[in-house]
Amino acid sequence: MDKRILEHYQKTGTYTYAGCYGDYFRSLPDDISVLGRLVCGQVIHRVTLKEGNTNANAKLLYGDMSRYPWYRMRCEDDMLLTAPALTAELFRLDGRGFVKDRRVENKIVVTCRYVSVLMSAILKAKGIPARCRAGFAPYFQESVSMDHWINQYYSKEKERWITFDADGFYEEGGMPLSQYDMPQESFDWAAEAYLATRSGKTDGRRFLYADRLGTCSLPALIRYLIYDFHALMNNELTYSFLPAYLDGRLDRLTEAELQKLDTLAELLLEPDKHFDRLCAFWEREREFRILNSPLVEAYDHLSS
Repeated sequence: MDKRILEHYQKTGTYTYAGCYGDYFRSLPDDISVLGRLVCGQVIHRVTLKEGNTNANAKLLYGDMSRYPWYRMRCEDDMLLTAPALTAELFRLDGRGFVKDRRVENKIVVTCRYVSVLMSAILKAKGIPARCRAGFAPYFQESVSMDHWINQYYSKEKERWITFDADGFYEEGGMPLSQYDMPQESFDWAAEAYLATRSGKTDGRRFLYADRLGTCSLPALIRYLIYDFHALMNNELTYSFLPAYLDGRLDRLTEAELQKLDTLAELLLEPDKHFDRLCAFWEREREFRILNSPLVEAYDHLSS
């Protein structure tokens, strides 16, 4: 593996910078599966909280949801955007930090992107090249592939990227998934799914973005193509953000705009092979980096 690539993924961005928690992150378990299960035990997914003690939580793997306080937010994604913010709130709720016996009422409610960011932040603090990846998981439901964030870290021992998903106790729940060393084909990578849909080789309606509208097909795939690109550039966007020129019009792009996304997707198929071209795309194609915002419009950015 190119040394420059590994150095890139040892660096942090806004969301994965450990800040004052660097030493604490380094004190956490080095075994990835042990670390992943520990982190998973600190959080509740918003869907798990909504479903209560049914479905994935029928065996109370995630705790007794009836104990979650009625007055707390049902999802804290919009509040806890960065790894230090997630960690600070966990310490506020239980001063012992990341502990196996954290009570349900002291857990935070976040979605997969946040678990992925926290895992990357911890691994980077340990000096391990790590990256978040955004795509779709076909292992939650049979008929659809749900939008999902996972992780990869580079194993010097095995000389390869190892893909893992720390967002649930899947193996304990009986899911047939090698959770901490996932085969390439077990995940629907955003670029592959986008290009297959664009070419008509697959029905894009099976790729679902879990918003209130049930967005699927190209609008969902384009969103996750952008998220995966930003994640590979160490800028793990939250769901509130998109490039401003795409916001509100994912289903109304011109053919020229789609062709530029085609080019990006082709590069993302093999991000290490095309690392230099991806970095050049990141620097050159500014419209992919000027984001929407509730307070700042695209025209407020400098034009030079």
